[in-house]
Amino acid sequence: MGFNCGIVGLPNVGKSTLFNALTATATAQAANYPFCTIEPNVGRVAVPDPRLDKLVAIGKSQREVPTSLEFVDIAGLVRGASKGEGLGNQFLANIREVDAIIHVLRCFEDDDITHVEGGVDPVRDAEIIETELMLADLDSLEKRLPALEKRARNRDSEAMAQIEIIQPILDALRDGRPARTAIPAGEEETVRRLQLMTSKPVLYVCNVDEDSASTGNAFSEKVKARAEAEGAAVVIVSAAIEAEVSQLENEERREFLEGLGLSDSGLDRVIAAGYKLLGLSTYFTVGPKEARAWTITVGTKAPQAAAVIHNDFERGFIACETIAFDDYVRYNGEAGAKEAGRLRIEGRDYVVKDGDILLFRFNV
Repeated sequence: MGFNCGIVGLPNVGKSTLFNALTATATAQAANYPFCTIEPNVGRVAVPDPRLDKLVAIGKSQREVPTSLEFVDIAGLVRGASKGEGLGNQFLANIREVDAIIHVLRCFEDDDITHVEGGVDPVRDAEIIETELMLADLDSLEKRLPALEKRARNRDSEAMAQIEIIQPILDALRDGRPARTAIPAGEEETVRRLQLMTSKPVLYVCNVDEDSASTGNAFSEKVKARAEAEGAAVVIVSAAIEAEVSQLENEERREFLEGLGLSDSGLDRVIAAGYKLLGLSTYFTVGPKEARAWTITVGTKAPQAAAVIHNDFERGFIACETIAFDDYVRYNGEAGAKEAGRLRIEGRDYVVKDGDILLFRFNV
């Protein structure tokens, strides 16, 4: 089960610097000119979860295996991308393939780093990209509509159902609102297959100067106001700081962050926010060989959660032994939880909770 977030933004806002820090590699160029990232760069990043450390200690596991997220660094977009300006067509094709959008906004002044719009205004930058994505989505749906309407006139029930889903989204786009504001209830999966870019959830990342890393600044406050109006999330980072932090060992990293007045890295917050943005949840398996985190979507039932480990687990699912994370810690592991009556046997209809420690019973 793979989930990915596309890192987007105008040229020279710090996308590739952030990506490099996220993946602790130099696979994406971070140069001061537009379109230096020609092909999307992809990196998988461990999702920080302090619960896993506790499980390793209690379960005396030989190793820990965190869950991960995929990040895609996508070439910078400019005005007119929906009409093919810059690397527009390529940008749009790449962004259609990701599950969520991390929108990096420049929230710092620096005369040495060119801004393609001539000055720093993160809200304007957000509007430029949102507009280009909406125009591309509008064009995509308007091209689909005539064929659907022709079939609908012949009483094609599938075409009529699709028009019913598409029409409110078209109305929203024509009104200057993103597709995600007009998805009919219960039709999220159908809309996902349309690959509309403005139907994807968005996280704003404010790239601030080093002095503003712990508090934000006037630019990031404007982004927060926009995000609150949209119901979107915001994370404040200094990509320059994160690039340094990513090269440090754990103890050095902690001391470096504390010296800047930060309790954790901005990257950890970006990863955690991306995980939440995608509607993901974590369950654990614990044994002497390893303690491992597994990723599922919120609301997943036990057999489908088992399939993340192996399809045979779902096919032959019988039940799962379940311990809540807090109970596992409180009673010092499986034996203590069982003795305290906190180990439960759950069946096919059980909705797995975040933090559950599971052992699947199956027979194939």
